[in-house]
Amino acid sequence: MSAYRDEDPRINGIKTKISVVPNFPKPGIMFQDITTLLLDSKAFKDTIDLFVERYKGKDISVVAGVEARGFIFGPPIALAIGAKFVPLRKPGKLPGEVVSIKYDLEYGSDCLEMQIGAVKAGERALVVDDLIATGGTLCAAMDLLGRAGAEIVECACVIECPDLKGRERLNNKPLYVLVEYH
Repeated sequence: MSAYRDEDPRINGIKTKISVVPNFPKPGIMFQDITTLLLDSKAFKDTIDLFVERYKGKDISVVAGVEARGFIFGPPIALAIGAKFVPLRKPGKLPGEVVSIKYDLEYGSDCLEMQIGAVKAGERALVVDDLIATGGTLCAAMDLLGRAGAEIVECACVIECPDLKGRERLNNKPLYVLVEYH
């Protein structure tokens, strides 16, 4: 589901603030840069507000943000809906015992880690990132949370690149996006 399809008037303002950087981080990639969105306080607030409106009252106890841009959107959403924020980080960034998972990206591979004990069995979780491309990162995040016994309520992204078919890789887990880039 996409707010864009629902034609919320705030969506166009958000969409116009996302810039596209060709051939970054490597040739052939059309990088969706949210920096320009973050520089516009109204568009940034509208982005957070749309997510909060969707998730308030859904009994979500965990908002898991994927490093690094999920750290930008996740904490304000968590605070507004009364949930804790759990960072899903790159290797070697979290103290204590962690659980990790390796996964493939559109342009390489990566690994995510989560502190053991950050999420308890039965907690309802929302996964937040800036973008879904091939779906590898979101699948890895859901797997980490699932290993802890969390129930994944939904994944939330600002941007979706539907041509890369990441949504299909999510195995029917709900995905909510604000804008699509073709």
